[in-house]
Amino acid sequence: MIPARIAIHCALAALLLTAAGCASAPSKFYDLTSTATASGQAPVSASVMVGPVTIPAAVDQPQMVVQVADNQVVVDEFNRWDAPLSDSIARVVADDLAVQLGSPEVATVALANFNPAYRVTIEVQRFESLQGQAAVLDAVWTVRKTSTGEARSGRTSTRQTVSGQNFDQLAAAHSRALATLSSDVATAIRAEEEAGSAKQTE
Repeated sequence: MIPARIAIHCALAALLLTAAGCASAPSKFYDLTSTATASGQAPVSASVMVGPVTIPAAVDQPQMVVQVADNQVVVDEFNRWDAPLSDSIARVVADDLAVQLGSPEVATVALANFNPAYRVTIEVQRFESLQGQAAVLDAVWTVRKTSTGEARSGRTSTRQTVSGQNFDQLAAAHSRALATLSSDVATAIRAEEEAGSAKQTE
């Protein structure tokens, strides 16, 4: 028979090992990526600056915030974004616009000798993650012509379905939602360019 003292020590050791195993569970990190495709229209030569981007405080954190009921969310400690969401959204929209406009002159930060013709600001009002269901995006954006201050504003609301329970599929759905937003912004920029060309020919 094992002495009581040894049994207690063994139990404590097992408990500590279990706790250590739980504490060392690795976190997984996810990013947002550009999924835009070329529009097939003529390239737009105008340069564009994307930002700032604002997001709801509830999701402005490293952890993925998953909605599990109408009035309940879970902050998932082990599934995280690899960068601040506002920065990632700006980067992805810029990458998407470069593809959709056919122009490499799209940036998220001020660069030397870079004088943007347009500035895009985005206010994300909903950025919801419904695991196994959908990614929901609702954003208000403004395209402002830096030379005149003239602006076009719009709203993009989209729901991208998710086919599985994996968090990478949820991140991919958010990326597709941003491509939809970027497409709307690209359309506004093209409309401004066409309006400017029309004025020059009058």
